[in-house]
Amino acid sequence: MSTRWMDSPIGGLRIHVAAGLVTRIEFDAQRRGRRIDDLLLDCAEAQLREYFAGERREFDLPLANDGTEFQQKVWNALRSIPYGQTATYGEIAARLGYTPGISRAVGAANGANPIPIVVPCHRVIGADGTLTGYAGGVERKRVLLELEQPALF
Repeated sequence: MSTRWMDSPIGGLRIHVAAGLVTRIEFDAQRRGRRIDDLLLDCAEAQLREYFAGERREFDLPLANDGTEFQQKVWNALRSIPYGQTATYGEIAARLGYTPGISRAVGAANGANPIPIVVPCHRVIGADGTLTGYAGGVERKRVLLELEQPALF
């Protein structure tokens, strides 16, 4: 496994890769160690920098699929939310063929997403349009949504 720290508008991020796949992105990462040469880390960092600069709307990275079958379904649905748009937990449940009552389970899977930003869990909001929980904190969620569409919030 290789990791790389990068600074971003939402704080330090640590990108993790293993076996040719991006496995995790962590918030609140502290800079440590020396910079590791790795083509996938280079690519992931470059795409994240482009995203934060407003130059990238979709990511093209090989991603690990570590999670339950349900989590993977939710994470795939998250990737279908277009840049600058949002969906509710209930809407994600409906897209997956479930009743809105499963929205809490969708929220739990959303919160367990190990590759935030690239798998855009920040684009999921509460049924009333409010910014609800986010593993990186609601303020980071707000910044990411504002970055994608300044007039949204």
